[in-house]
Amino acid sequence: MATGIWVSLAIYFAAMIAIGLYAYRRSTSNSEDYVLGGRNLPPAVAALSAGASDMSGWLLLGLPGALYAAGLVEAWIGIGLFVGALFNWIIVAPRLREQTERYDNALTIPSFLANRFPSQATLLRVVSAVVIVLFFAVYTASGLVGGGKLVQSAFDGSYQLGVWLTLGMVLAYTVVGGFLAVSLTDFVQGCIMMLALVVMPIVVLYAGDGGGFDQARETLSGVEGFSLSLTSGLTLLGWLSAVTWGLGYFGQPHIIVRFMAIKSVGAVAAARNIGMIWMGISLIGAIGVGILGRAYVVRNGVDVSDGETIFIVLANLLFHPLVTGFLFAALLAAIMSTVSSQLLVASSSLAEDFYRLFIHRDASETEVVNIGRLSVVAVGLVAAFIARDPESEVLGLVSNAWAGFGAAFGPLIILSLTWSRMTGAGAVAGLVTGAAVVILWIFAGWNGSFLGGPGIYEIIPGFIAATVATIGVSLATRDRQEFRAVPAE
Repeated sequence: MATGIWVSLAIYFAAMIAIGLYAYRRSTSNSEDYVLGGRNLPPAVAALSAGASDMSGWLLLGLPGALYAAGLVEAWIGIGLFVGALFNWIIVAPRLREQTERYDNALTIPSFLANRFPSQATLLRVVSAVVIVLFFAVYTASGLVGGGKLVQSAFDGSYQLGVWLTLGMVLAYTVVGGFLAVSLTDFVQGCIMMLALVVMPIVVLYAGDGGGFDQARETLSGVEGFSLSLTSGLTLLGWLSAVTWGLGYFGQPHIIVRFMAIKSVGAVAAARNIGMIWMGISLIGAIGVGILGRAYVVRNGVDVSDGETIFIVLANLLFHPLVTGFLFAALLAAIMSTVSSQLLVASSSLAEDFYRLFIHRDASETEVVNIGRLSVVAVGLVAAFIARDPESEVLGLVSNAWAGFGAAFGPLIILSLTWSRMTGAGAVAGLVTGAAVVILWIFAGWNGSFLGGPGIYEIIPGFIAATVATIGVSLATRDRQEFRAVPAE
């Protein structure tokens, strides 16, 4: 059985390496090529790259695991994300694509903010780069945890081996091919992920003595603590904590950097339509895996110790080894697409916003690209250290990093693109406040329990505090007229 699985995985790995080598030949001659692929991504590639780098192992592990455990009420996270992604494409994408190029061809989010607010340029580059590297180390770790769980659950292997294999594979094509390699592999990986999430729920629904939706509903009706209602046991705070995941989209550097790389502002609408269709299908499939997977497990008496591995368990039980290998490749695709994007954005900040700014201002393009490659490896090693605990939960790590980026950068990006009265001091205040409130909330445990009641997802207080700080400080400081033209598109 293992032979067929490894054949499929070997084909997948070979394809990723081939794409990395192709990208190396096409687009790594200078910083703009290595960091943004020359700002020439076609709409379909940009759309699926944004989606695949967004969803990560969370789509095939974390979300199905949450639905497997509690039922349909957990789908509110997916609903909030879908709405947030749509508004991100409408509000941020066209403006960011136009303005990052117009303002001195900014290649990273920190450099855009510095160009947008020259009065606080150095401070903004440093603080935003620190936030990016800090939270991406945690976010990348969540992907490596998924790789460790795959090897541990599917092959009865070492969790640590899975972490290092996942990291090694991602580094192989990211270090070599840069942004173009990451984007092209994301496109392929996004297609694989969506196909897997369409196929698996259908097979699970009718596998063995499965009787379709009616029997699944009957089976699940007797499961204690599980409900097929969207509102069962749902409180207002619980609903807010779920749907406000969508706020995080506006501040995710590894997602919005795809907007900067689309070949033109006019191509944004086509990319948006492709991306939202992909996301809708994939989210419905992930919900189906969690709900229908629980019905199959209960009906057949299958032992599942970790709900986040339900996709892996079903792939092993229900499919021919060659297909199982393909499904595992889909899981790896979800993990690797996000890890590679995060490593590249973090390394770009280190190379462009630290090395070029403080260490060697006159560094050649080749030198900066090589520093970026070394930074990819360094951040990856830190993430592997964070992911060393096999008891780590993918959804938990993702939620912390997602909130950190969403609160720190979300209000900052939206207001900097749409509000002409915003000042550099306001930008710094919002960035620091958002990150600080999220970190405080996490360490205080208020996301688990707040004032004796249910916890509040840290993105809510962080996003609100950052918005208030940005607006308040901007109005209280002198308008230096740093940015007057706010294009509608």
